[in-house]
Amino acid sequence: MRMMKKFFGVLAMATVVATVTAGCGGGEKSVSTDGSTSMEKVIGALGEAFMENNKGVSFTYNPTGSGTGITAVSEGTCDIGLSSRALKAAEKESGLEETVLAYDGIALVVNPNNPVTDMNVETIAKIYTGEIKNWKEVGGNDAEIVLIGREAGSGTRDGFESITGTKEKCAYRQELTSTGDVITTVSQNPDAIGYASLASVKSTVKVVTVDGVIPSEETIKNGSYVIQRPFVFVTKKDKKLSKTAQSFFDWALSKEANEYIKKAGAVPAN
Repeated sequence: MRMMKKFFGVLAMATVVATVTAGCGGGEKSVSTDGSTSMEKVIGALGEAFMENNKGVSFTYNPTGSGTGITAVSEGTCDIGLSSRALKAAEKESGLEETVLAYDGIALVVNPNNPVTDMNVETIAKIYTGEIKNWKEVGGNDAEIVLIGREAGSGTRDGFESITGTKEKCAYRQELTSTGDVITTVSQNPDAIGYASLASVKSTVKVVTVDGVIPSEETIKNGSYVIQRPFVFVTKKDKKLSKTAQSFFDWALSKEANEYIKKAGAVPAN
């Protein structure tokens, strides 16, 4: 099976096509990760730094989404799964365990030309369930609201819908497969609204405050910004990581790695 994998080099990150085999997680000099696209900046920074400090070690990241990453760990096709949501009870019962690496704010984003600047969680929920359909109802232009979201299985979607109480109720116009796609789509449509990992937000969109609070390291850490979720490492309880993978796991959770997590826009858990 062929799929895109992102390899992070010593001086730069490049995307190449690689062959994935069932044993990709078993190399003693390699670390393979799979999952959340929202964790791309964080895991990229950590992977690159780890290789810089461990010559001869390769590090791979397969950006497939949280659900697929969790499945990959369960099936043994990667060392560490990456999830931007907490594990569900059934997933834990199946033998998986989670370790929180960092916390991330889920930013509500609109087109820069949209005059709306602030909403509360109740209003956001009404917009995403279709109860509020026009921007003029929330102080914006007289235009239909175009709802952009993530695909089923996305950790960002799960986090957003859980916090806003909109699970299985959202009336999406488009369900996209990556955080980058959401940002691009919203940036190109003056009537669109979407949600994205704070670590991935670009200047091409405008971040809306929630109850007057802007998502930032400080507001996520103190809990005043309420739309936030964890970045999680997923492993199997009954399977030991290789020496190299365990070394990366331990280092990523150490205080030494915090500077890389912060630079990537997330808030370290440790």
